[in-house]
Amino acid sequence: MKIAILPGDGIGSEIMAEAVKVLQVMELPLTLETAPVGGTAYELHGHPLPPATLALAQAADAVLFGAVGDWKFDKLERQFRPEQAILGLRKHLGLFANFRPAICYPQLTQASSLKPELVAGLDILIIRELTGDIYFGAPRGRRTAVDGHFPGAEEAFDTMRYSRPEIERIAHVAFQAARRRRKKLTSVDKANVLETFQFWKDVVSEVHADYPDVALDHMYVDNAAMQLVKAPKAFDVVVTGNMFGDILSDEAAMLTGSIGMLPSASLDKHNKGLYEPSHGSAPDIAGKGVANPLATILSAAMMLRYSLNQATAADRIESAVQAVLAAGLRTADIWSEGTQRVGTREMGDAVVAALGSSKTAASTAQSMTKT
Repeated sequence: MKIAILPGDGIGSEIMAEAVKVLQVMELPLTLETAPVGGTAYELHGHPLPPATLALAQAADAVLFGAVGDWKFDKLERQFRPEQAILGLRKHLGLFANFRPAICYPQLTQASSLKPELVAGLDILIIRELTGDIYFGAPRGRRTAVDGHFPGAEEAFDTMRYSRPEIERIAHVAFQAARRRRKKLTSVDKANVLETFQFWKDVVSEVHADYPDVALDHMYVDNAAMQLVKAPKAFDVVVTGNMFGDILSDEAAMLTGSIGMLPSASLDKHNKGLYEPSHGSAPDIAGKGVANPLATILSAAMMLRYSLNQATAADRIESAVQAVLAAGLRTADIWSEGTQRVGTREMGDAVVAALGSSKTAASTAQSMTKT
């Protein structure tokens, strides 16, 4: 099984090194091939998604992605900015379904921004449509306004749009995911204001007829944002568009203690996918060895489960992460009084050690705590 390893920018190479370390001790038939992407690729090849990197991603069985972006590239023309790499990969690979689980591990309830009783046992799956909406809608650009409040002024515009097939396919994915969980799906829209999302609501309601065993409710995005911090455990599976999904999944991430704990999977219709942590490249801490690698490690576990049919291996990685957290090891973003602060590499080493057995994990973590 061929895996494209795309570390990217900022902390991408640091967190990716730990995920690769974990994969390498799993004793699986994996071939890992690395290529530049994002700002790193632009500096080397003049484009954030060089043809060779795209070809590798297309030929691989799955893609493990780090993060892209750096302030020093902000003045480049939009098509050359690092972020265009991930957008290009989503488009060329047909990655329309983004899975973002928000799970609050028992050991991290104190790290959440909410009261422990609100997040204890939290397990939400946000499914974000990934290749439509205002991110990809055309036309877009800048022009001189011919109407509106300020005719003759410079203005910018984007287009929000969804077709019936786009909505239907993500709705089927969401209903099927809900069927495997607690049989409850919340569709988030802004149907009271946007024609695009009245259409979204109508189509999701029609697809619901194929899944009578799944309870469906609709919620406006502003109310959904409020309910996520008021009563997050009321949600199970949430499906929404590209823009709203981007925002709500980051909000949900903070309920878990840190966005550094949130993995994600972006899948095509055949379950081939790109797997990445939900956080960004964090150039302000790049090279300092303090970034949390757990979201990337957990993304690797999702890769094994969804694209490579290695569910047992995925379970082992997830159990190892929980064992390390139970032993009290924390990177700076999830640290609290009474726990041991460690760096990026130390956290990766602890997960590798924990893959042996829970007993080995505990003793290794205790040894690290003492040092």
